[in-house]
Amino acid sequence: MYYLYFLANASLTLRVNEHLLNSPHLSVEFVTVIHQIDGWILRIKLGDPITPEKHGDFTAYMNELGIPYEPDIRIQMALWSLETGQSPIEVMRRYQVAVVSHGDPDQTDIEAFRRQFTRGLGYCPETLA
Repeated sequence: MYYLYFLANASLTLRVNEHLLNSPHLSVEFVTVIHQIDGWILRIKLGDPITPEKHGDFTAYMNELGIPYEPDIRIQMALWSLETGQSPIEVMRRYQVAVVSHGDPDQTDIEAFRRQFTRGLGYCPETLA
């Protein structure tokens, strides 16, 4: 089962990652985090099916933080390429997207990306707050 959402900023992205890390009932197979100028794309793949009640709860949680996302063909291809085992570096070069992390939910990759991006700009854009 997949969930694909658009989130406005890094804080919300970190909150979802923390929720996934603290939810053993959700068997997360992988999480893909892509940064765009206007926000963050999160794709969450669960390894095992969940009950309709847990699906509803998780969907409600995600809808509070972001909006369901319909990717364009470039993002679709990037997500598919990551899932089929291509390296994030190859995917970033081929599809011109910023893959922040792919795999287990990882706070450190998101925080490191935010620090490095902000340091390079000299200020913190709203999406990195």
